[in-house]
Amino acid sequence: MHKILLTIALLFFLTNNAFSQVERDQVEDKHKWNLADIYPSVEAWQADVDMLNTEVEKLGDFKGTLGESSESLYKALSFGNDLVKTLWQSWIYASNLSNENLNISENQALLQQMRALGTKFGEVTAYMEPEILQIPKEKIEQFFAEKPELADYDMYIDNIQRLREHTLTEAEEKILASFGLIAGNQNEVYGIFNNAEKPFPKVTLSTGEEVELTASAYSKYRTAENRADRELVMKSLFESYGDFKNMLGANLGGKVKKDWVYAKNRKYESSLEAALNSDNLPTAVYSTLIEQVNNNLPTLHRALDLKKRMLGLDELHYYDLYVPLVKKVDMSFTVEEGQNVLLDALKPLGNEYVTVLQKSYDDRWIDYIPTVGKRSGAYSTGGAYDVHPYILMNWTDDFESVSTLAHELGHTMHSYFSNKTQPFVKSDYATFVAEIASTVNENLLNDYMVANAKSDEEKLYILGSYLELLRTTIFRQTSFAEFEWEIHKKVEAGEPITGEGMCEIYFDIVKRYYGHDAGHCVVDDYIQYEWSYIPHFLGYNYYVFQYATSLIYGTALVENMMENGQPAVDAYYNILKGGGSKYSPELIKDAGIDPMSPEPVQLTMQKMNRVMDQMEEILGKTEDN
Repeated sequence: MHKILLTIALLFFLTNNAFSQVERDQVEDKHKWNLADIYPSVEAWQADVDMLNTEVEKLGDFKGTLGESSESLYKALSFGNDLVKTLWQSWIYASNLSNENLNISENQALLQQMRALGTKFGEVTAYMEPEILQIPKEKIEQFFAEKPELADYDMYIDNIQRLREHTLTEAEEKILASFGLIAGNQNEVYGIFNNAEKPFPKVTLSTGEEVELTASAYSKYRTAENRADRELVMKSLFESYGDFKNMLGANLGGKVKKDWVYAKNRKYESSLEAALNSDNLPTAVYSTLIEQVNNNLPTLHRALDLKKRMLGLDELHYYDLYVPLVKKVDMSFTVEEGQNVLLDALKPLGNEYVTVLQKSYDDRWIDYIPTVGKRSGAYSTGGAYDVHPYILMNWTDDFESVSTLAHELGHTMHSYFSNKTQPFVKSDYATFVAEIASTVNENLLNDYMVANAKSDEEKLYILGSYLELLRTTIFRQTSFAEFEWEIHKKVEAGEPITGEGMCEIYFDIVKRYYGHDAGHCVVDDYIQYEWSYIPHFLGYNYYVFQYATSLIYGTALVENMMENGQPAVDAYYNILKGGGSKYSPELIKDAGIDPMSPEPVQLTMQKMNRVMDQMEEILGKTEDN
């Protein structure tokens, strides 16, 4: 019934190293989250779980009654809604408790109980959505007129009803569902090949060191200071994928054909329409992104020319792109120092925002310190609707920790305001808007750090890091999105698609994006195989574009706030407080940005060019000296 994003953003899988040697009982309480806000004890949690195991069976009693009257529909939905709210609360407790120390088997057992309970909920309520779908539209409208309380469930019901034309007969649905057994085969094949059976090429570096290019080794050595080494590393890895381009092309082609079979049988015009319809996104969101990013390729080319200048190169090659643009500056932050930075940096969002931010610190919503057995990375979860959101961190006393906390606090504040404003059934928000609040915070933090930098070196580091974020997230992810779209269109047009054809499509896109013909960045021949190195094309369907749109909308909203002040800040709260009360494009429009217009990309490019202006000003001073 109610889908909550348990882990909204998992940003970094950090290696805890020395930090992880601290035992949890050695950490001060102020640096640990307080799960007692959810349940005072495991026994209290178990009481709710036992209750749910009993009560969920009663949801089956409503089967066959949903279309009888507005009252029967409302009773079923409200009863189920209350149970699901408690389900998520107990799930968050079990999940967070288990993540404190993955070595404690008793806590892992709590999570196993939740998984079993979740499965039970799914089985008992499997009839609900098909039954609601069978209620005629006119009757649904009558029910809403008769029972105003059903308004809380209007989005839930509309999300079911609007799929009516794409829903098949019961027999056809069963046939299509049976293909689920093989639907993920291409991704599974790629995973086995990529992680186990593909030979890792070996290279000898300029130091004489022989390196086997595993995934981690490639990530390390593609940033090598010696230019010949990083060229050798990238060339060797991508050519090793090129050796299997026909097999990998057939595998990816099979996945693309599978997408089209499902979309066509569900009466969609394209695989893109089918993929975006789950969040009710128009395909224009996708096409507008690609069109506008292509229109602004000169901004990318300017960034590439700046990188060439800063690296002191006569000619920039694709293998140079992973070299850090600026030397890392040592900036150290304790937890308390990081908290205070964010209280200042996020002041533009208003007193209410900062007050809740302080409350998250004081009331221990956040678990900061890496400890023995603790889950790595960072996440925010707002599933404990009646309590408050929680954040897991692994603080390492550096600027990356402050930036990660800013990101996760964006999700937490989004969940907090949505939970406080919306009924539970509308409190969850779609993936398409989930990263906007986090990128708004990151933008404000970067602006604050630049304004308060202690030296030109520090300012250049912050600006350079932000510029690389814009380049890689907006332009690189959009180039992936364009490639994904192009190979799907080939299949949908009935044209053959092979590994060699994929190489041609990908190579043309990359050369165009990176200005190969105009001399901005040389894209060497072996880059044509890069598509086969990227797992997202197999594991996801039209997903990567959302990395770009989220950063674009978040950046554009901050630009709007800086230019228009309080009215733009107030409008932004339509996203923070909107939850799932409207579909994503409407929420973004209510916040002051039209996702179907060129404006968001234009505002983001405006910011990107301003960052480069600042960097060039600092470089000019350095070069003059």
